Amino acid sequence: MAPRALDYESLNENVKKVQYAVRGELYLRASELQKEGKKVVALCQAPFLLDDPNVGLFFPADAIAKAKHYLAMTIGGLGAYTDSRGMPGVRKEVADFIERRDGYPSDPELIFLTDGASKGVMQILNTIIRGESDGILVPVPQYPLYSAAISLFGGSLVPYFLEETANWGLDVNDLRQSVAQARSKGITVRAMVIINPGNPTGQCLSEANLREILHFCYQENLVLLGDEVYQQNIYQDERPFISARKVLLGMGPRVSKEVQLISFHTVSKGYWGECGQRGGYFEMTNIPPKTVDEIYKVASVSLSPNVPAQIFVSRLAHSVVMGLMVNPPKPGDISYEQFIRESKGILESLRRRARMMTDGFNSCRNVICNFTEGAMYSFPQIRLPPKAIDAAKRAGKVPDVFYCLKLLEATGISTVPGSGFGQKEGVFHLRTTILPAEEDMPEIMDSFKKFNDEFMEQYEGHGGYSRL
Repeated sequence: MAPRALDYESLNENVKKVQYAVRGELYLRASELQKEGKKVVALCQAPFLLDDPNVGLFFPADAIAKAKHYLAMTIGGLGAYTDSRGMPGVRKEVADFIERRDGYPSDPELIFLTDGASKGVMQILNTIIRGESDGILVPVPQYPLYSAAISLFGGSLVPYFLEETANWGLDVNDLRQSVAQARSKGITVRAMVIINPGNPTGQCLSEANLREILHFCYQENLVLLGDEVYQQNIYQDERPFISARKVLLGMGPRVSKEVQLISFHTVSKGYWGECGQRGGYFEMTNIPPKTVDEIYKVASVSLSPNVPAQIFVSRLAHSVVMGLMVNPPKPGDISYEQFIRESKGILESLRRRARMMTDGFNSCRNVICNFTEGAMYSFPQIRLPPKAIDAAKRAGKVPDVFYCLKLLEATGISTVPGSGFGQKEGVFHLRTTILPAEEDMPEIMDSFKKFNDEFMEQYEGHGGYSRL
């Protein structure tokens, strides 16, 4: 078999040359649920509070116990460096979470804590990309981190288009066509990115689709990069989140032992929303030990991930999955009932908001929107009249940028043009979050509808529309 992208002999040579002698962006905070984690970090950052005889008057007993637990993992408190992969105790807790989620053991030595998932993505892409002839398969529409990082590291983005009319589905035949086209241009495709649940499209990949993707990666000798940062944010029951790792390890021995997989997660999403804390991790599956050593060496350049965020990652590991989510704190803990009540309440509210926004968009003239199955965004298609497209060209604007600017000026609603994520030629979208307060959603959608109707009335002609 030809070398895979993360086999040692196939790595970016610049990664191997690194010498380092010192050592070998969302969600609104969920008030009381957040406070439990904040209190733990506060106690860890000010450990002298634990010596105060009155500490129990200001902090719940379970927060005090957890703070002592995390401080025991550190050497010198939160102000000291940790292992470049992150604290071993936290990585063990993440491994335990992954095992509970997937039903297969996870090795803490193959888990790297990072300053947010983006840092991990960039670290791995930098390791894989050796030059402009190396290509990375990326879904379109895509989260711009990937196009920016691939460009930064001098590689080539190889797009594969998601099919909007099939609920942003992924067709393996399209993947094969994308790889063939890239190879005809002299590009060596080395890895494939999946974003599950999708950003900006909000779709969830089925188990069957994941199996197809993993077979494809096996056949084409590709590393799979699984961006799974929205795994908590699921708003329907038909397609629950299933990790690529769980599906991979359940496949036949040749595929399960040979497909190289890097999985990414973060505390920025879910109901935690700690995007400013910059806490995340990646886990490696089927990556050769010598490559793991090289990745560790490069991680050492940054000394260590920030320590308070490592604790948030640990709280994430305690709180992501068991059915809908596991129960941190545990039954019998002071905060348990409140945690269950509030975390379920947040996700149920997000389900309702996803439905309100989808239905609101679909009630508008010349707007089509798939239901947001997961993640935090709606990505409606705006069927712009030719007169609007002409007006945009005269203004020197991309048509969906023109529309979004008009929307912002008229309503104060800030959205991101679909052209920022990639889209098919002549098709226009915008991305917006489902995060506004639930009680504000009807007014927001009414305001959007009023603007859209007036916009379409102004520019609508008889020459047809942009369409799929």
